[in-house]
Amino acid sequence: MRTRQQRLVFCVSGFLSCCSALTASVATGLPLWVSGAALCRTGAELVNATGTELQQFMGRISYGLFTGERVKQCGLGGRTARFYLFSELLSALPAGLHVTVLFFCGAVILFSAVASGFFFYNALGRPYELLHGPMGLYLWTSVSCVSSLLVMVLFAAEVKLYHLSARISNYNESTYVFTTHSESYDRCYWLFLLVFMLHAISAALVRLAGIQLPFNNNNKGVELNIGAADLMY
Repeated sequence: MRTRQQRLVFCVSGFLSCCSALTASVATGLPLWVSGAALCRTGAELVNATGTELQQFMGRISYGLFTGERVKQCGLGGRTARFYLFSELLSALPAGLHVTVLFFCGAVILFSAVASGFFFYNALGRPYELLHGPMGLYLWTSVSCVSSLLVMVLFAAEVKLYHLSARISNYNESTYVFTTHSESYDRCYWLFLLVFMLHAISAALVRLAGIQLPFNNNNKGVELNIGAADLMY
């Protein structure tokens, strides 16, 4: 039987997992993963712009996993353009890596929801062992935790190793050449760090509630030894 303290811990962990699933789903769809500035190098070199004059050639770019927006500044005012990564920029993307990031985003959403369901089931129902008991609580939480970490690592590799911002800025540009002046990870990227931390807190709460780790078989070993000793006498 679960104690009242354990039921409370499971309800809190289930709420955290539910928040993680909602956070991951919202962050996946929003175009707020990377924001930065792109310099129109061709225009700046034509007029030998230096210092504050470079601001007239400094555009902006922000994008996510599906859509984005860029503002081109080539000395004649800003021109805003919205783009879609899969329909327009698929040839400029490292498609395999980008799809892998999306796969793990889906894994975070799915297994966070599954973990939330199992937490509430353990708190309110009568779970049996295997995947409905402590093993399931640790398993689904660990999968969600690792998946959220992989999303951050793989997306960072896509942005930095493949110079994704520069590829997007220069896609289908025959007249001007853009260089990435600055870029930083935006709020949706860091939301997956929040998801990672929420799942880590959930796992810690389960352990503090007195639920042993699934691979901790010390108690079973002790019971087997006692039973063998009793049979000998």
